[in-house]
Amino acid sequence: MSRPPTSKDLSLKWLELFQTCARKGSLQATARETGLSISTVSHHLRSLEGHLGIDLFDHTRRPMVLTPKGHVFLRNIDDALLSIRKAKAEASSGNITEASYLRVGSIEDLDSDIAPELAVFLSRRMPGCDFLYHTGTSGNITEMLHNRQLDIGISIRPSEHLGDLQDRPLFRDPFVVVLPAHAEFSVSEVLAGTGTFPFLQFSSELIIAQQIKSQLSRLGVTLPNRFECGNHQTLMAMVASGAGWTITTPLLFARARQFQPKLRMYKFPGKSFSRTLSLITTPDCSRSVVDLVEGQLRTLIQGHVIAPFSVTTPWLRDQVLLIDQ
Repeated sequence: MSRPPTSKDLSLKWLELFQTCARKGSLQATARETGLSISTVSHHLRSLEGHLGIDLFDHTRRPMVLTPKGHVFLRNIDDALLSIRKAKAEASSGNITEASYLRVGSIEDLDSDIAPELAVFLSRRMPGCDFLYHTGTSGNITEMLHNRQLDIGISIRPSEHLGDLQDRPLFRDPFVVVLPAHAEFSVSEVLAGTGTFPFLQFSSELIIAQQIKSQLSRLGVTLPNRFECGNHQTLMAMVASGAGWTITTPLLFARARQFQPKLRMYKFPGKSFSRTLSLITTPDCSRSVVDLVEGQLRTLIQGHVIAPFSVTTPWLRDQVLLIDQ
């Protein structure tokens, strides 16, 4: 039932909690994300409904469901809150040293050198800032950005629409074939699938596995599923031992330094295909912070990936590239 509006001013906190609760569907989940108690979240939502004089949620149902008026209100405030966040980001865009908290997510592909060096760099440039670093899959990082659990994500660019997230493509990472150093099979032979040398592949739920499968399907190549693994280092260890061959990328191959003497990387035959490493951010993340992170990432990718491969693997020079800003 609706209630008469109160005279208290409309609170931005009420609106943000309403938006979060509408997305999460429960007071408990909203409390966990915001760090507030359930009773505090409930009090703010009731205050908002009292101010408006309408029921935004159907309080008789679990999980929480928006009323028709609640749906209309949510649709209207989404754009308004986005504009407010953008304005706050613009206002702080020149104050890197004043940043107090930054949540950064990165895919595991970078955790051997690039991500740790980025963390050290940021801690020096932003001495007054508290950091939270998270490592996960591309899908996990994108979801956390959507849920505002991260401010910045370094991830493989997903195929689906990113909504209000901002995307800055960084690096073109082409797919390559990796064989044991002393394999008696050629790339064309293993791709033909005519021999007994097994294809060792990434776990099917990973984006990289889906990209590889799509490309093989376009080429009409069907390979038996002999081994799946979610950990790239394990995959490289298996290939180095002579247990099979795989399809990966130079960025991932660069991590497997201890196995590289026993491996050989080859250009994927025919039309090449690649994935894109992107810097993905929420719209309310400071532009100056994003620019700082992007600039250092480009420097680190150049030093750790592009420059070494241009020497050791000359045929990669026109394939392993930074994407122009």
